[in-house]
Amino acid sequence: METATTGIVYGIRLESGSEYRYVGITTKTASRRFHQHLRLAKVGRKTPFYDWLRKHENEGLAVDILERVSGLAELGHAEVAWISKLRGQGQRLLNISEGGLGSAGVQWTEEMREAARIRGLGRKGVSRPGASNPFYGKKHSPEQRVKWSHDRKGTNQGVSNPNYGKYGSDHPSFGHVVSEEARKVLSDSRQGAGNPNFGKTASLETREKMSAARKGRPQPSSKRSAHTRHHTNKGVSNPNCKYCLEVIDPRDLF
Repeated sequence: METATTGIVYGIRLESGSEYRYVGITTKTASRRFHQHLRLAKVGRKTPFYDWLRKHENEGLAVDILERVSGLAELGHAEVAWISKLRGQGQRLLNISEGGLGSAGVQWTEEMREAARIRGLGRKGVSRPGASNPFYGKKHSPEQRVKWSHDRKGTNQGVSNPNYGKYGSDHPSFGHVVSEEARKVLSDSRQGAGNPNFGKTASLETREKMSAARKGRPQPSSKRSAHTRHHTNKGVSNPNCKYCLEVIDPRDLF
């Protein structure tokens, strides 16, 4: 076991080949660091190296100690030297930086961003429901909720809204239609106990406030009247309105 001031440079490859696909450093054991990589790949970290780990998760993988180094600064220099050496030999390392301690300082090029975008297309997220979620059974403190509310207040209003002033084809949701399957799922999830108001009754105070807010506002006297006002008079047909679906013989009006 290495001490806190010494470490190792390690390389990861397929057991069936000798080409290294990743070089890293650690002050722990190579085996422990390797299993940390596997866990990060499993939870969905998105880099070329972790994509490669997921692709070959059912194959034999090997981690080799390339060099033992004393001193943290020397450890960082050794990683840079190994990455440069192996790449010079033509080995296809998946490291996105040239190595070293501290911030990698990786500057993403447009090609790198496009490659990352393509890798992420269609990829399902990792779901950890129930007790498997690390926040299961916990609640954010009232102080934290107030802080978030204060920090976010007004951040999505007016010109701060990324869709402010966008209409028609300029709006990201233009032309989007919710499928019948999605509609049914949403409908079923809001029925019965799934409805946030299920089993609740508005208090007398709430009913009085609602009544006062609507007082003096013209309301349709019936559903039929609402249909005439909002559909017939505006030349609109609503497939969910039973009156729009009725075929009326003009002679019935006399």
